[in-house]
Amino acid sequence: MQISRRSLFKAAGAIGAVTLSATASAKIFSQKAVEQINRTKALIPKPFKSLPPPPLDPALQTPGLSPLFTPNQDFFRIDTAYTVPQVSLDTWKLEINGLVSKPITLTYDQLIARPTFELDDTIACVSNEVGGRLIGNARWQGIRLDDLINEAQPDSSADQVMGYSVDGFSAGFPLAALDGRDAMIAVAMNGEALPDKHGWPARIIVPGLFGYVSATKWLTRIELTRFDQKHGYWIQRGWSERGPIKLQSRIDTPLDYGEVAVGPVAIAGVAWAPLVGISKIEVQIDDQPWRTAVLGPEIAKTTWRQWWIDWNATKGAHQVTVRAIDGAGNKQSTANVPIDPNGAEGLHTITVQVI
Repeated sequence: MQISRRSLFKAAGAIGAVTLSATASAKIFSQKAVEQINRTKALIPKPFKSLPPPPLDPALQTPGLSPLFTPNQDFFRIDTAYTVPQVSLDTWKLEINGLVSKPITLTYDQLIARPTFELDDTIACVSNEVGGRLIGNARWQGIRLDDLINEAQPDSSADQVMGYSVDGFSAGFPLAALDGRDAMIAVAMNGEALPDKHGWPARIIVPGLFGYVSATKWLTRIELTRFDQKHGYWIQRGWSERGPIKLQSRIDTPLDYGEVAVGPVAIAGVAWAPLVGISKIEVQIDDQPWRTAVLGPEIAKTTWRQWWIDWNATKGAHQVTVRAIDGAGNKQSTANVPIDPNGAEGLHTITVQVI
């Protein structure tokens, strides 16, 4: 690889800590003040298509289990911005151009004047390790992306949709992915305007694709182009051109190398297989037979699914492993695959000390 994603993010933090001066701090404070004023103008319209209220969250009864929806303040953030861009609605616009017959330019007000809909969708970073936390589930609200693209009338030669951020970041995905899967330009997240750090005032959400090829935050331009002509930011640095999210499962509780008391213990976690959903979860303790876990509610095929199982824990060290089967009957891969160039694979296994 030409560059390490983790090294870049660590370096960004170090550079920011070293170079941030009092003048820069004052400027950022001023920008934030202006931005808060702008945000008061960013009224989120009532969705033309609303989803039903979510069911009772099983996480309320199982401490340590990931909630059905990840709170905005806890949602993971991975991007290349050294500081979070501060966008003014007075100057922001969205352009759709490139290999199109009818380029489009929209102000924020013009964008949200279009019909919006809600989407429950789990998004993940390609850097998420097996059992990792770089994944979250949210109820997004936005404008259908395929409607806007169709309105711009793509050329028959176009095969890639490239999103550009206000800070120059780019991410491209196949035009063919606009196949009715409810891809959107999101303007709200879990019932509120997009938080600054998650892409305000607009970002792209494409169910089933890793963020590095699709989830452009602080969106300002969409270009219809070709894979043989242009590559997004991370593709230029050696990552895979196509980024479908892989079937995975994770143990949330107990914690790896954690301690629990002898007796009844809840083993619980989440699993995801965007577009087809999860049909079954199995858990193995040491070398015992695999047991079928209880599945939580399925609010959409595009979201993670909670699961849990009761365990009568006996004293000593134990290994716990989880595996998932998706809605199409595919079993989770047991191969140990690293995160680069297109996402990790393998079964999540933890060690638990019962005392």
